[in-house]
Amino acid sequence: MLNLESLDGRLLFALPKKGRLHEKCLELLAGADIQFRRYNRLDVCLVLNHEIALVFLPASDIPSFVGKGNVDLGITGHDVILEANMEEHVTEVLKLGFGKCALQVQVPEAGNIKDVKDLAGKRVVTSFEVLAGEYFSKIDKELDLKEGSRTQIEYVGGSVEAACALGLADGIVDLVESGDTMRAAGLHAIATVLQTEAVLIKSSKPKHASLAPLIDLITQRIAGVLASYKFVLCQYNIPRAKLAECVAITPGRRAPTVSPLDDGDWVAVSAMVERKNVATVMDNLMSTGAKDVLILKLDNCRV
Repeated sequence: MLNLESLDGRLLFALPKKGRLHEKCLELLAGADIQFRRYNRLDVCLVLNHEIALVFLPASDIPSFVGKGNVDLGITGHDVILEANMEEHVTEVLKLGFGKCALQVQVPEAGNIKDVKDLAGKRVVTSFEVLAGEYFSKIDKELDLKEGSRTQIEYVGGSVEAACALGLADGIVDLVESGDTMRAAGLHAIATVLQTEAVLIKSSKPKHASLAPLIDLITQRIAGVLASYKFVLCQYNIPRAKLAECVAITPGRRAPTVSPLDDGDWVAVSAMVERKNVATVMDNLMSTGAKDVLILKLDNCRV
């Protein structure tokens, strides 16, 4: 049975308990070989192969828990940190490359509001009161709107996109990933407040200095998983006379590995290439005269 004593000396690592970041976080932990069993959907569980305890929290609470030193590491959205006013209390250690979306100002496509300044002084509904308030406060000031005529920011906890259709708002501020939900609600973007993604965070003033090596280890492992998402290993054979041309195509992160073959006129080359460029790299290698071009997936790496 889990008790407070079982958490003594362990690094506390906060993860979103549900929502758009949860599954990606579990995938990241698996790649970093952080092994755990979560029984009966308990919100705290012990890692089996490290002195770590995972704490599953609402993503909106994680910046405060980390910033105040109640937990040592956390994963949440960059937008959530700003909305919680915790940017001075937490350090963003790594951008994680998932959960990417934009916090946008959206209005009815069929309406008369075409610019964010047209929306100033009207009703705006959002789940991001702080960020929306700061954004429209600047616009209100720029337009010299007086007390009583400034933009009205109203909070709702969900289904923000329905606010305009229900007559609750003239515009909304909400996170947009693909934009499909907003288009289905008859909305379109007129401004972007910020771009956001998931980030790994730690406290700017950690309470447990002894955990620093473990924090560094976990950070390094997660960085390795992220690198394996970005890169693949490209291997091929090439006539030695064509080597310089192929090295220009696959320079690797530092330099490619070149090995002689039994046929002295040929060499084998191995180099990391960005996953997004794989098809073009393979085409260019074949055009240069490369043979036996292979692409190998990386499960993890350290770069």
